[in-house]
Amino acid sequence: MKFDRVTAIRTHLFTKGFSSVIEIAEAVGVSEPTVRRDLMELEAAGVVTRSHGGARIAEGSGAEVAFEAREQINLAPKRAIGEAAYQMLRAETAVFLDAGTTVLQLARRLRLNPVRLRVFTNCLAVAQLLMPVDGLTVTLLGGVLRPQNASMVGMLAEEALDKLWFDQLFLGVGAIAENGEVSSADDQEARLNGRMLGRAAEVVVLADADKFGQRLTFRVGRLGVGVQVVTEARLGAVWHERLADWGCGVQVVA
Repeated sequence: MKFDRVTAIRTHLFTKGFSSVIEIAEAVGVSEPTVRRDLMELEAAGVVTRSHGGARIAEGSGAEVAFEAREQINLAPKRAIGEAAYQMLRAETAVFLDAGTTVLQLARRLRLNPVRLRVFTNCLAVAQLLMPVDGLTVTLLGGVLRPQNASMVGMLAEEALDKLWFDQLFLGVGAIAENGEVSSADDQEARLNGRMLGRAAEVVVLADADKFGQRLTFRVGRLGVGVQVVTEARLGAVWHERLADWGCGVQVVA
């Protein structure tokens, strides 16, 4: 079926990045002319960008561009973590996506294969990315725009957050210390993220291995019982023991 084929092409490009028409055809199991036709339609819909005999997932514009440098760091594990987080989504629920670059990978995946959700975010890039997607109701918190990662912070964002409740929170983190303390480089972002932890039935922390064993200036909160951590295979055994001791669930991606 065409829908399944197009979905397979989207998923392949999300996972592998730029791919030639030949590579896509082999991965999906269809002819090259069929792939070219599908890519033309996907490009017209703003999903992919074609170039040099192949295609890649289309990048957003505006504030999302500011993420590009940090987003490229450990991109493969971030995308694998984003894929695992996507599989945790449940239709007809309310979710909060924060302003981390790993969470942005979840948003990219959601754009490719939408799930009917109410999405709340304090991230301008996430809102821009998901704004045109059918089946999603997107709410961007107000507040002061923090240009470093296009996040909304401050009193207005905090007051709005205090009036909301989410089925799931997907939280990217700047650092996780040896005692389980999560921290951020920005005081306003740390305060808002700390509030997020108390506004969701399920907290899912998305963190590549490099975030562990680090400490930044401002405290967000502490990992504890019931928190789900999605991370990567590079994370050492000592950290798995710590997470288990703290009562966290752990999902490891390859």
